[in-house]
Amino acid sequence: MPETIPTTIDTAQVRSLVHHNPRARLIDVRNPAEFTATHIPGSCNVPLEVLRAQQGMLTAEHDDPIVLVCGSGMRAESARALLHEAGLRQLHVLRGGVTAWQQHDAPVNTGSGPWAMERQVRLTAGLLVLTGVLGSTVYRPLKWLAGFVGGGLTFAGLSDTCAMSRLLALLPHNRAGGGDPAATLTAITGPAPAGRPEHE
Repeated sequence: MPETIPTTIDTAQVRSLVHHNPRARLIDVRNPAEFTATHIPGSCNVPLEVLRAQQGMLTAEHDDPIVLVCGSGMRAESARALLHEAGLRQLHVLRGGVTAWQQHDAPVNTGSGPWAMERQVRLTAGLLVLTGVLGSTVYRPLKWLAGFVGGGLTFAGLSDTCAMSRLLALLPHNRAGGGDPAATLTAITGPAPAGRPEHE
């Protein structure tokens, strides 16, 4: 019988897991700039794009629980599918992501950085639609820009993917702070993080 992918867990369950199992790993799969702006204390940044690009290196010689985190849960779900396909099994997703974590008054580390990716997508989509609608008063074919964006957002909702967020993630302000992708993966594939006990 095939192994099923574990369900998502809420903020209280994540805090309990980390408290009772010091080897549990919190992996934030947002881009480096989003991570710098706001992240859960003790989490490590392994962007989803790095996981996709380095999928062939996703093996681990440990069975530590891994909790995947993003802004709202969508990218973490994609990361879980990649890691499960690579053979990792103790995978969990923080339901609602960092947004839900903050709503439960759980502590976060903050710094300077760009807006959350979801907000960047909303702004970009809104500006494109507005440009298409207003621009079509001068040049009628621009109305199709609004239609194209609407179709893209509909597809994103139905497929639970977002091409616009993947494109925005490539912009320089969203890539700031990134390091060596192979070294970044050690947060998932390597031994227990510093300060946490190794396996007996």
